[in-house]
Amino acid sequence: MTGLLTTSLFGHPSLAAGVLSWSNTSAKIANSCTYLSRQTDGSVPNTLIIANVRIVKPRVAEASHISEFNEEARSPFVKKFKTIIHPGEVNRIRELPQNSKIVATHTDSPDVLIWDVKAQPNRHAQLGSAESCPDMILTGHQENSEFALAMCRTEPLVLSGGKDKLVVFWSIQDHLSTLGEASSSKSPAGPSASSSATQTTNVGNEKNINGPRVRPRGVFQGHRDTVEDVQFCPSSTQEFCSVGDDCCLILWDARTGTGPAVKVKKAHNADIHCVDWNPHDANLILTGSADNSVCLFDRRNLTSGSVGSPLHKFKGHKAPVLCVQWSPDKASVFASAAEDSLLNIWDHDKVGKTKERAGPKMPDSPPEGLFFKHVGHRGKVVDFHWDTCAPWTIASVSDDWASIGGGGTLQIWRMMDLIYRPYEEVLAELEGFKVHVANCGPKFRSG
Repeated sequence: MTGLLTTSLFGHPSLAAGVLSWSNTSAKIANSCTYLSRQTDGSVPNTLIIANVRIVKPRVAEASHISEFNEEARSPFVKKFKTIIHPGEVNRIRELPQNSKIVATHTDSPDVLIWDVKAQPNRHAQLGSAESCPDMILTGHQENSEFALAMCRTEPLVLSGGKDKLVVFWSIQDHLSTLGEASSSKSPAGPSASSSATQTTNVGNEKNINGPRVRPRGVFQGHRDTVEDVQFCPSSTQEFCSVGDDCCLILWDARTGTGPAVKVKKAHNADIHCVDWNPHDANLILTGSADNSVCLFDRRNLTSGSVGSPLHKFKGHKAPVLCVQWSPDKASVFASAAEDSLLNIWDHDKVGKTKERAGPKMPDSPPEGLFFKHVGHRGKVVDFHWDTCAPWTIASVSDDWASIGGGGTLQIWRMMDLIYRPYEEVLAELEGFKVHVANCGPKFRSG
């Protein structure tokens, strides 16, 4: 059972969303800052939207909140407070963990755009409006980099992958010193930065994007097709991984060069769309693929040139998997989202530990490790994020363009805690309810 805390519909598709931070909490309501994208048909500009969201805390509910909820309408609990007119479609958004006001975006160009969402002016999105100017432009790709994007948990570092088969690595700290030099000379960019911009902005992009440009720290080569996703190792700022349309999972170590440290061939039987590194256990890596599966790898078992041999392959989707992410609340739990409109919650600790049922196994039995399905979306789920401050809470976005009404949907929801809490603890609570109901029973008997 799930609690749909809020839902909001948009007239145009959205390909990215996330929860920035929580603040101004009360006994029953928590206020969050959420970012999402809006892709348009050209009648209005593409935008990066920052919104305030009022979310009911676990195990509390107000009659007013319930009465105002309408799945078919825009939520009264989602209030847009800033709009940034984005240069092109927003394909991916990622937040800098050390500073929630800094986000990176991917669009249909070779560049990564960095935004200070607090300092950016609020814009009114209408046809003909000038685009907002990013605070930084990270250059280094030779072709479009549309989806593969990650930011380091502990330092201001950025990763990107693109159609040029490259993984590119930057430090935002480098940009800070570049800005200092530019400010002292009263010039938006020095000669070297200008040269870098000339190399990148005219490749796969019809128009130049204004803003200070930053060259990469490293460019890594090893994929043979488009890089679809990248992720930093949680225990090292110099180690990271990537996946791509060549079906490979590659581990990199910037300290040893720009070639692969470990390259796993055929990690899946089709394009690999997403990857995530376990923040609780740096040995565990997840991948999601167009073969409809999620694979769990232990990097201690990986060797270069080997064919992927996962610890377990999770099969619970009926369409390509687009996004995977480990839970911040429990080390063995993760979620996966796919084009089948489902967002599945898994626990790899449950694999092989399920008690055998009496009699033959039913054909509709859930896959091993799967313990919850969120079925609230009507279109493919293109992005989601666990909230790091509100336990077991997820923000997810679907592209509903093909369904009735079209557009995109943002949902913020959480599972009932009876689903994931320890069995003995849940049983004790239910026994308490049983006693309470029994004691209350005589009051309602007739006669």
